[in-house]
Amino acid sequence: MYTVDFPPGYSSPVHRHNAQVFLYVLEGSIVTQVKGGKEITLTPGQTYYEDPNDIHTVSLNASSAKPAKFLVFLVKEKGASSLVLEK
Repeated sequence: MYTVDFPPGYSSPVHRHNAQVFLYVLEGSIVTQVKGGKEITLTPGQTYYEDPNDIHTVSLNASSAKPAKFLVFLVKEKGASSLVLEK
């Protein structure tokens, strides 16, 4: 479990996780989408789930002026990498 801070306007590269991912937005708002899914915007108190096979194509701070912060809880095999960058 860890927190992630997205500065204003931040966008992460396309990636996936070798884990079941549970996300809880603490502050700000983020935009997320997995391959084949719809783009959604999450605000404080909302949650999101990613399957280990999901490719995270969009992950960004919805605001160019305010930071966003969210809590991530991973369920994975011991020793498995938690982040894999996709090309």
